[in-house]
Amino acid sequence: MNVPPKPGLLLVDDDPLIIDTLSIVLGQHFDVTSAESAESALDSLSKLALPPRIALVDLGLPPTPHDPAQGYRLISNLQARVPGLKIVVLSGQSEDIAGRHARALGAVEFVPKPARPSELLRLLGNVLAASVAEHAAIAAPVAAGKDPLAGLVGASPPMRALKAQIHMYANSPFPVLIEGESGSGKEIVASALHALSGRGDRPYFALNCAAIAPSLVEPTLFGYVKGAFTGANSPKAGYFEEAQSGTLFLDEIGELPLELQAKLLRVLENGEYNRVGETQARKSLARIVAATNRDLRNESKTGGFRSDLYHRLSVLTVRVPPLRDLGEDKLALLEHFRDLYLPAGAAFDLSPEARRLWLDYPFPGNVRELRNVVIRLVTKHRGQVVAVGELEPELDSGATLVPEAVRAASTLDAAAEEELRSRQPFHLDLRLTAWERAYVAAAMKLAGGNISRAARLLGINRTTLYSRMSALERES
Repeated sequence: MNVPPKPGLLLVDDDPLIIDTLSIVLGQHFDVTSAESAESALDSLSKLALPPRIALVDLGLPPTPHDPAQGYRLISNLQARVPGLKIVVLSGQSEDIAGRHARALGAVEFVPKPARPSELLRLLGNVLAASVAEHAAIAAPVAAGKDPLAGLVGASPPMRALKAQIHMYANSPFPVLIEGESGSGKEIVASALHALSGRGDRPYFALNCAAIAPSLVEPTLFGYVKGAFTGANSPKAGYFEEAQSGTLFLDEIGELPLELQAKLLRVLENGEYNRVGETQARKSLARIVAATNRDLRNESKTGGFRSDLYHRLSVLTVRVPPLRDLGEDKLALLEHFRDLYLPAGAAFDLSPEARRLWLDYPFPGNVRELRNVVIRLVTKHRGQVVAVGELEPELDSGATLVPEAVRAASTLDAAAEEELRSRQPFHLDLRLTAWERAYVAAAMKLAGGNISRAARLLGINRTTLYSRMSALERES
């Protein structure tokens, strides 16, 4: 009798006693991989044959165990490397502040220390069950021959434009570059481009370039011959070969090492590639769809990404809008995920005030964050009307609400007019520089030093933030 493999769980905590205790308790139901720092966690992750289904992460990690910055950074890195990974935070940090921020970054739940192992095991079981249901619900429409765009919920102008672009580009043989913030749904767009194309009945392969060790990217994509490297005991085809004339989706393409970018460019230009250790050229007929949350146009100008590869990938470009721009679609998504995770008749609802808060909240983690909030509301408030006081703890208090931004702009206009009327010496460049310096410093503090997170808080791309920080440093 074959025993099904245990689901993988990544346990990250700097306390050896907690590591030992939870490894024993949780190891009865999960295949546990443990680590005592963010760095060792990512290193262990790159060596796993299969990615874990759940991560249990402490926020206070070395070298700053009393500061949640390392934990925040690890959550972001885990989300980038393993899409779909369910992250549960187990921490002694303040649930009111740290919990909200961790959830905004993508964590599905926050468990304060000390936690009873039995309760933790029950929670992880619920998270795993929700994950299984979610994967089944996502796969069901395509398997049943339904609209591949069903996963793109909403009817706002940006969402209608996105769907129109997908239909327009689906049958084109040219590469497509999908741009958008983390958690906005780029993987769904890639899948829809394949399903709606004439290649829909052919193979579809996906590789997250940030979720695999750099040394494994080349053999994974191009394959290898026997003896090409230690452990290559038999020849193996790569994704380009196995995809045949289907679609190859390269997620987080901006993380592809520079030395491999030249080899990918060769495939895009003439379809040729070589298995690792082989001199014979092979031919690929696969269509390339790539995705990124980075500004590759700017990075191609500064040397962070090959400009020739960028121009080959971006023949057709699709921009996935951030959730903050989708207006009433936020409510449609709430209903979509609520119905997905709850049986009919047991749904919760939002009070009028909570509904306004929901529409005002910018969801910096995009659809991924919204989905996680709905899961928590489903768990805690089944069949109830959720008031503002119950909704607020589930949202990131550090995110700026839309009406507040509007009111701040109005107040700023009045202050500027009053200051200029005073006839006091005024230098616009100095004032703007001071404001920029203050906002950059605040964003870096809130992001725990993570450049990508700080850039998202400021509404700019990472390379722009790098440039502005360098300029401010020169001016200081």
